Amino acid sequence: MAPQPPVPDQSPFSRGRAQVTPRTQQFSAEHEPTGTGWPEEHGSSVREPRSLSWHIRRLRRGSEWSNAALIFAFVCWGIWVLSSQGSIVTAAIVFVVTVCVAAGVFALSRLVGRLVLERQMGRTRHTARGSHMVAGLFLVGVGFAHLRQTEWVMTAFHWVTGMFA
Repeated sequence: MAPQPPVPDQSPFSRGRAQVTPRTQQFSAEHEPTGTGWPEEHGSSVREPRSLSWHIRRLRRGSEWSNAALIFAFVCWGIWVLSSQGSIVTAAIVFVVTVCVAAGVFALSRLVGRLVLERQMGRTRHTARGSHMVAGLFLVGVGFAHLRQTEWVMTAFHWVTGMFA
């Protein structure tokens, strides 16, 4: 008998060779500088100017802390004014000066944050939350100071604390 020729495989794959199809679409991303390298890497170190609304938006982030404390201080001031025998004009001047001092505390804490966080530590601040908390803490303290000057509030406070002593 004569040897038979090998029967070709019925599979679509050939043994020992791989067919490579060329890719039709190549995906690539452009390089976007993230600003994490050396300052000289991306040209000049001058930042682009931001709009006024952008700066105001950054200052408003975290304002719920100082707004809530301002409302608390206003209510405590109102209780103090209604309970005292003094002039309402003088009391209004006291409240306006208090709000101006709170704005100064806010500005001072922003300045300290800029010097410490941005310049010395190299961090960027995205909100004014810390400064609002500091100003809010000041306003809450002012509110409690107004309540301490109100006789019936202190009488009620001592009565409640005397129950637990």
